[in-house]
Amino acid sequence: MKLKHLALTAAAAGFVSVGAQAQSMEQLQQALAQAQAAATQAQAAAEKAMAALAQVQQAAAQAQQAAAETKATVGQAQASAPMQSASKGTGSGLTFQSGANSVTLYGLIDATISNRTNAGTGGKSLTGFQDAWFSGNRWGLTGKRDLGTENGLKAIFRLESEFNYRDGVGPDVPSLFNRDAWLGLESDTLGKLTFGRQNTLPRDFSQNYGDPYGSAKVTLDEGGWTNNNNFKQMIFYAGSASGTRYNDGIVWKKQMGDVVAGLGYQFGGVAGDFGRGSTKAAALAYNGGKFNVSGFVNSASVAGLKNNSYSIGGNYQLDMVRLNAGYFNYTADQAAAIGQRKDNGITVSAKFTPSGKMDYEIGYQVMKADKAAVNASGYVLNAFANASAATASASGKRKTLYGSAFYHIDATTDLYVAIDRLNTDGTYLAASANGAKTQTEIGLGLRIKF
Repeated sequence: MKLKHLALTAAAAGFVSVGAQAQSMEQLQQALAQAQAAATQAQAAAEKAMAALAQVQQAAAQAQQAAAETKATVGQAQASAPMQSASKGTGSGLTFQSGANSVTLYGLIDATISNRTNAGTGGKSLTGFQDAWFSGNRWGLTGKRDLGTENGLKAIFRLESEFNYRDGVGPDVPSLFNRDAWLGLESDTLGKLTFGRQNTLPRDFSQNYGDPYGSAKVTLDEGGWTNNNNFKQMIFYAGSASGTRYNDGIVWKKQMGDVVAGLGYQFGGVAGDFGRGSTKAAALAYNGGKFNVSGFVNSASVAGLKNNSYSIGGNYQLDMVRLNAGYFNYTADQAAAIGQRKDNGITVSAKFTPSGKMDYEIGYQVMKADKAAVNASGYVLNAFANASAATASASGKRKTLYGSAFYHIDATTDLYVAIDRLNTDGTYLAASANGAKTQTEIGLGLRIKF
């Protein structure tokens, strides 16, 4: 009986041991499954962490690239700011750039207070604000787009509008972009080819000697001399059937080493008469460093009357002084009762640029007109003006002596004082002098380019 009890006890212990072992195995399997699940979760978390790290690295790279592009844009914009006394140049502007493509907003404000003799009938003088002495007030947009060709061909454009700083009035709505409205193509191989409203080709190729305020060299850019004052009337010899800017114009310019060549054409827009109202011109320049020379030939049909002009001139840099000189010839058909107009013009000037913030300019020009058509008030019409209705003419000389001094506060802001003295002889009368033979202007101005 005792043995039987012992056997039963041993059997029970065995069953208990086996059950315990089975229970331990089940727990071990559960623990192993939990460990595997935890490992899977840890691996997923690690993958998410790696993906987040990659996103952070990509964002950092994009930020560095954006900073580099912004720096390059600012640098290019600053580098584009020219340092001229009275030119088409502007300040650095505000540039948006994406890769090799860019659009720049720019402008210029020039305010002048002046005193002008013979500003009204009876020899009356006038003191106050006047149209900008040197630079027409403007704002504009210019841009370029890389077309991805092997020769670096770019699409280019400029839209430029003038306004009056005295009252804020701009051009008429039909001519919002009255200064420039053109687009074109440019590359080293092609040169620069532009279509639309723009400077006449002769204007751009004579700005380096027409007065001392333009650049010394002829470039592919538009030239800078203007026509606001008595000493700036010679620019009309570089005109067209629509003034000193082409409407419906095509201009090609190309630089070949030190030589710059150009062709210009303006469509007349007259049905059935291709030539009426048209203008054609050719120009050539040599940029020799210290010595630069250029010239043009020009022909236009103005109201069916033929107008021709040509010019040659240049400049020479002598230490701190740049000397400029040029000659202009102009002829125009007029009504039979008046006969043909014949003009000759000469201009000489100098620009003195010592070290520091000041520069000084002086110039003298003579425009000799023979049988020049006059308007109803007896004032001589500008070259290339519509003289088809004129019934009388005048002959004589228009002589102007002028000078200026600039203080450049910084690269974009200038203070200036300027003066000119006009004299006419013979029967030549200038509209600005209101019938008088002389006129003196003196002005004080502030100009800001942006």
